[in-house]
Amino acid sequence: MEVAIGGSTATPEQLKERTKQFALRVIHLVNALPKGKVAGVIGRQLLRSASSVGANYRAACRARSRAEFVARLGVVEEEIDESAYWLELLMESGIMPVTRLADLMREASELTAIIVASRKTARRQS
Repeated sequence: MEVAIGGSTATPEQLKERTKQFALRVIHLVNALPKGKVAGVIGRQLLRSASSVGANYRAACRARSRAEFVARLGVVEEEIDESAYWLELLMESGIMPVTRLADLMREASELTAIIVASRKTARRQS
């Protein structure tokens, strides 16, 4: 099943790669966080949720039914939204500059939109 991305479509394989790249970018960001208790806690939470996005999308692609696919996409949506939350905290707390986080925030927003649209489409097709 292809998904719509800004007027074009992407295959599940392309979206798997995009979610993996999101996680890899977060890994690099977390490695660059300043040492400290707060940055460490937020970094661990961000790393957990961002890496879960791709893992759960892959699980959705292996779903045995449309209902399972929709449910797993719900988990993906929750994890990408949580990732955006931790990125916002890093930015608004001043731990990382906005310029360093802007592209990741944009990618989180785009991935959220893609997953929400995919869930809606999948639910309509049920």
